[in-house]
Amino acid sequence: MNILEIDNLKTCFYTDNGIVQAVRGISFNVEKGEVVGIVGESGSGKSVTMFSIMGLLVENGFILEGSIKFNGITLFDNKNKKESIKGRKKQHERKMNHVRGKEIGMIFQDPMTFLNPILTIEYQLTEGLQQHLHLSHHECKKRALDLLRIVEITNPENRLKQYPFELSGGMRQRIIIAMALICHPKLLIADEPTTALDVTIQAQILDLIRDLREKFEMSIILVTHDLGVVASTCTKILVMYGGLIVEQGSDREIFYKKRHPYTSGLLKSITSPKGNQKEKLKPIEGSPPDSLKLPKGCAFVDRCPYAMRICLDCPPPMIKLTETHSCRCWLIDNRVIKKKGNVSLD
Repeated sequence: MNILEIDNLKTCFYTDNGIVQAVRGISFNVEKGEVVGIVGESGSGKSVTMFSIMGLLVENGFILEGSIKFNGITLFDNKNKKESIKGRKKQHERKMNHVRGKEIGMIFQDPMTFLNPILTIEYQLTEGLQQHLHLSHHECKKRALDLLRIVEITNPENRLKQYPFELSGGMRQRIIIAMALICHPKLLIADEPTTALDVTIQAQILDLIRDLREKFEMSIILVTHDLGVVASTCTKILVMYGGLIVEQGSDREIFYKKRHPYTSGLLKSITSPKGNQKEKLKPIEGSPPDSLKLPKGCAFVDRCPYAMRICLDCPPPMIKLTETHSCRCWLIDNRVIKKKGNVSLD
C-alpha cells in the first residue's frame, strides 16, 4: 500500500527574468515501510520536490500542476481550475498544517543554521508536541528525553537546557532528527542529512536513520547528491536531472543495470571500495541546464556523449523496462535500437 503518491508534479518560481521550471512533471510512489532514495546534482529539483510536498515553498514558488496524496488523503490537486494558483497554494498550506510535523517529519539540510540560536533545545523539541498532540509540559519533556536517548545524545537532561551554539555539528544533526521524529510520523523526509558532516559522523547518522526506520516502522525518502549514500540504505532509487526523473529502479537495477547516460556518469564519478586506488574519477563534463532556458529536447543533451539529433528536438518518453525499472532516454527506444544497436554505458 502506498503512503505517498505524487502524480505529474510541476513546480515553478516567479523571477525577474521569467518563470523558472524547477520540477517539470514527476510521478512516483512511496510504499509503507519503504526507503526511497532521490539522487541528482544541485539544481536537479530534489529539494524543491520535497518542499512542494511539505507545503514549504517560498513566496514566489507555486505548484503549477499535479496531485499529492498522503495516506489516502489528497493534500493538493489542480483539478479545480476555477481556483487561482494562489488559492490552491493557501488550501495546500492549510491541509499541511495538520500533517506537517505530525504525520510527515522532515530533516533539513544544514544543522548549523536550521536550529534557532536563541531558543533552548527543549523548547524547539517540544513545540511540535504541544501544537499537534497537546501534551502537558511533563509529558513533552519525558518524550523529548526519550528521543534524545534514542538518537544517542549523551547527558540528555543537560542538553535540553542548552542552546544550539553549545553543541557540535553531529549533535545538532541528531537534535534535528529527534525533532522530525518527536510525533512518531508515518513518513520521514531526509533532505541531504549528512552533507555538512564529516565522513565518520555521516556513517553514524545513516546507521541511525536505518535503525529508527525499523523502530518506528516508517517510510523514508532520502534525498542526496551522492549515490554512495543510498547504496546500502534504499531499496528504490530515483535519479533526477533537469527537473525530471530520468531513471528509477531498485538498488540493483540502478547500480548494475543502469540505462541512462546520466546515471552512468554519476556512478563513474564516485569512488568504488573495490576499485583501483590510483584510478582517476571521471566527472560529468559541462553544467546542468539553465531552468530559464531548458533545451527543447532532452535536458542532458549538451553533456551526453551519446547524444543524437532526435535528442535535440524531442524530449524522450519514460520507457518501462521491468515492473520496477524505467528510464527516460532515446537510447533504449526500440526505433533507435534497430538503427544503432544497443549502446553499452560501461
